[in-house]
Amino acid sequence: MAVQRQPIRRIKAGTSSGADVGSWPMTVPAVAQIVRDGLELPPGVTILVGENGAGKSTVIEILAAVLGLNAEGGSTNTRHQTRSSEPSGLGLVVERSPGASKWAYYLRDETLHGLYTYLEDNPNPTRPEPLYHHGEALLEILSSRTSDGGFYLIDEPDAALSFQGTLTLVALLGELVESGAQAVIATHSPIIAALPNANLLEIGEWGIRAASWEDLDLVSNWQRFLHDPQTYLRHLI
Repeated sequence: MAVQRQPIRRIKAGTSSGADVGSWPMTVPAVAQIVRDGLELPPGVTILVGENGAGKSTVIEILAAVLGLNAEGGSTNTRHQTRSSEPSGLGLVVERSPGASKWAYYLRDETLHGLYTYLEDNPNPTRPEPLYHHGEALLEILSSRTSDGGFYLIDEPDAALSFQGTLTLVALLGELVESGAQAVIATHSPIIAALPNANLLEIGEWGIRAASWEDLDLVSNWQRFLHDPQTYLRHLI
C-alpha cells in the first residue's frame, strides 16, 4: 500500500489546551468539536459548507493560527495586520506526514486587498506583482505561490469570483491536488463544493459532520431558484 504523504494528517489537542470552554470561540460547536475530538484531514481538498455564522471562517482562522500563518492571509513569512481580532490556536497541534512539505498559504476574501497591498509594497525582485482585479488577484496569488505538496487555507473565494473565475479556481485546485497538495476551503459555492473527490464537511449547530453534495441545502436552494427564479423570489417578497 502506498504511503500517503499529505502535508497534514490531523489537527489535535496538545498537552495543554489554550481553550476557555465558556468563551468564544469555544462557544462555536464546530470549534469545540475540534478541540475535543481533533480534525482528520484526508489527502486532497476538504470543503467546509454551512450558513453564515455557523463557524466556517472561525475554523479556518484557528487552523491558520495553529500553522503559524499570518492572520490576515499569506505565509508564515507575511507580516501585515489591520487589527487583531482572530482567535488563537487554542493549544491545538499539527500531526504531519513524515517527509511531507511544510509550505502553507492562507487566502481570505475579506482581507485580500490588504494582503495584495502588502505584496505590492514588499515585492519579490524576481517576480513583481502586476495589478489585478480583486478576483483575478486571488487566482494569481494562489497560482504563483503554490508548491508541490503544499497546504492551502482558502476562506470564501467565491465572494471574489465570477462564474468563470470559480471554474478556473476549481481547475487550479484540481492541478494542486495532482501535485500532492492539500487544501481546506470554506465556501457558499455549489460549484466549489462539487469538486471531484472532495471531502465535504457541513458545519452548524451540531458541530461538524460529513455531507454529500446532493444533500446540501446550498445545492437544493440553487436548484429551486434556477428552476423557476421568479416563483422562488415571490415566496420571499
